[in-house]
Amino acid sequence: MQQPHDPNEIPPPGCPAHGNVQMYGPAFGADPDGHYAHLRTFGLSAPVDIAPDVQVELVTSYDAALYVLQNPASFVRDSRRWNALNEGRVPADSPSLPMMSYRPNALFSDGAAHARLRQAVTDSLATVNELQLVRQTQQSADYLISRFSAEPRGQAELMAEYAQPLPLLVFSDLFGCPPEIGDRVIAGISGIFEGTPGADEVLGGALSELIALKRRRPAADLTTRLMEHSAQLSDEEVLHQLVTLLSGGTAPLTAAIATSSALYLGEEWQTGLPVEDAVAQTLWNYAPIANYAAHYPVHDVELGGRVLRANDPVLVSFAAANTDPKLTEHRQQLSAKAHLAFGAGPHACPAKDPAFMIAVTGVETLLNRLPDIEMRVPFNTLAWAPTPWSRSLVTLPVRFTPRTVPSAAEQDRPRSSGQGSQQSAKPEQRPTAGASGPASGGSSQQKGGLFSRFLAWTRGE
Repeated sequence: MQQPHDPNEIPPPGCPAHGNVQMYGPAFGADPDGHYAHLRTFGLSAPVDIAPDVQVELVTSYDAALYVLQNPASFVRDSRRWNALNEGRVPADSPSLPMMSYRPNALFSDGAAHARLRQAVTDSLATVNELQLVRQTQQSADYLISRFSAEPRGQAELMAEYAQPLPLLVFSDLFGCPPEIGDRVIAGISGIFEGTPGADEVLGGALSELIALKRRRPAADLTTRLMEHSAQLSDEEVLHQLVTLLSGGTAPLTAAIATSSALYLGEEWQTGLPVEDAVAQTLWNYAPIANYAAHYPVHDVELGGRVLRANDPVLVSFAAANTDPKLTEHRQQLSAKAHLAFGAGPHACPAKDPAFMIAVTGVETLLNRLPDIEMRVPFNTLAWAPTPWSRSLVTLPVRFTPRTVPSAAEQDRPRSSGQGSQQSAKPEQRPTAGASGPASGGSSQQKGGLFSRFLAWTRGE
């Protein structure tokens, strides 16, 4: 694990005494825990730069975070109140804007508007069959593992080859995407996180087509359930709820699956503990959504001796709050679910149970399919992405004994002498997750984007 931060160290450049701490870039990525420890020396919260020329107040205390999250009368989520943005002090190309600017969804709404949109989301999610979700996750995981498991090198990079595409495949299936639309949904959401120009338009266009399709042909999927909910969401509202579910689910799940896998395979993991413990430890100590949930005080609020000004953004550091040293002495008495990785209060994540299930299933399937898998480097040498929003590994290199993972169709097919998993011995050539063109080789299972190839694989094509 990472070495504990020494409070006697010289404060890093950018401390509040001579400029805000920068919560981005190589220095932050190299030691996020050290940054949080340093910020705690200034009280329950501190002013930080969440992006160049973008100052926010970051809450690092567990109790103070709960106070903000559970006090919607004083702290609202509508970012149209943001003083600096309204006054033109936020750079137009700031990476903070896609994460903090207003969208007509439950995340950025308050009061009755929030209650209406959230009810539609929670009711729709409640119809998801748990066993079906586990099967979808296992099947998606099997497909991704099959793409690298049989290669003679016996090595893979799990972030790019497994953790990143897995939630995208599950969500595309859950939302009822046909192959071509699913390909563009995956390309769009992947592009947004990679900063690809035009990715927003690709995702919006694909979801608009999906909604139009479900108007014509409703089905047993999340998109249709949102559209048919008694809240009577408009097509635009449905689209923005889908964007929220995609963006709020894919990156955090990627981080949770990768970090939980690394913990389980790490040198300090106690043999015999279940995968659920690795996921729970990830949620406590490496919160996938690290710093987020911008709130705007409706009036000046004093918090721990600091004045939070009306309409200036207050962000919650879920990562710092979960590792608050004041929790140490009674952490064992807290519920295993008392962490703030899924938020708290009226805006707590409505999909926390499905998310936990997907993460656990993703790690378990990897371990079951590749039973001798191990990391190629120690856990404490893994690098973290230099972004404030998520606690996510940059890479996760592993090795294993090469083996074939049969397709779903082959698993269901009765085996006869000389047949079975041997039919899949040659792994599929694979382009990047967001690719939409055909892969080299020309076989039908290699055409189209990731979702098309996954669906073809499930049919044994």
